Amino acid sequence: MTRVHGAAADRDVVSGGSGAGDAVPLWRLYVLRALYAVLAAAEGSIQFSAFLHHAHWTQPSAVAHSFLLALALLSIVGIRYPLKMLPLMVYELLWKMIWLLGIALPLWAANQVDADTSRSFFEIAPVIVLFPLLPWGYIFSNYLKKPADRWR
Repeated sequence: MTRVHGAAADRDVVSGGSGAGDAVPLWRLYVLRALYAVLAAAEGSIQFSAFLHHAHWTQPSAVAHSFLLALALLSIVGIRYPLKMLPLMVYELLWKMIWLLGIALPLWAANQVDADTSRSFFEIAPVIVLFPLLPWGYIFSNYLKKPADRWR
């Protein structure tokens, strides 16, 4: 009976092992898996197609496309391990927020938004949907509160 009860508990809440404060409900794991799948499919199809059929890229453009393809490929791993790959989602959120606040907002405030910036804004701005979907309690307890790995 204990075995069945334990399995039922595993189905409803997943814990990272450092206490109840970092428990992640099963529904949130499925939401994370869906986010990784969308990222892998959307970004992967764009970047894979770009790699197969591209003109000569400048060095910064080639680096950016390579980074985004790697991000899409790592997102596939996130479908299987949604909590272990959370730094990938946090990175996705951070770089896009940095671009929105550090590039797009100043250009908008100075009334200097060009067509490329406007297009990029509409590609990058949907990242705000990640804020309520990420398990922030788990992120804080496992990446900020937990003791660091040893140095020696």
